[in-house]
Amino acid sequence: MTAQADDELWSAIADPSRRRVLDLLVSNGEVSASWLAGHVPFSRQAVSKHLVVLEEARLVSRRKQGKEVLYQVESDRLHQATRAMADLASQWDRRLGAIKRLAEATHAQAKKSKGSGNKRRPS
Repeated sequence: MTAQADDELWSAIADPSRRRVLDLLVSNGEVSASWLAGHVPFSRQAVSKHLVVLEEARLVSRRKQGKEVLYQVESDRLHQATRAMADLASQWDRRLGAIKRLAEATHAQAKKSKGSGNKRRPS
């Protein structure tokens, strides 16, 4: 993914309301914005705005059926997002592991230095 696509993805899923819309689409398949608005605690207009952001991030697509517009999750993009999040989590696990090892080594060295400083030297 490109940096811009990554930014759009993270921005799209950062909002809890958009995640709720996305969850409903994952659970219920192809549905209209009106249907979604009936299942969330915010307005139809807010649902539409969230769907635009999700669509720009390529997490959802829409198709027209008569007068109605139906939205559905783009499963390939969702899988890409899942892999990107797993990769990011793995990077952070490695970084945090390195920080932990450094902190433990520093603590052990400080403890060792403190212990050797307390010994009395024979006169």
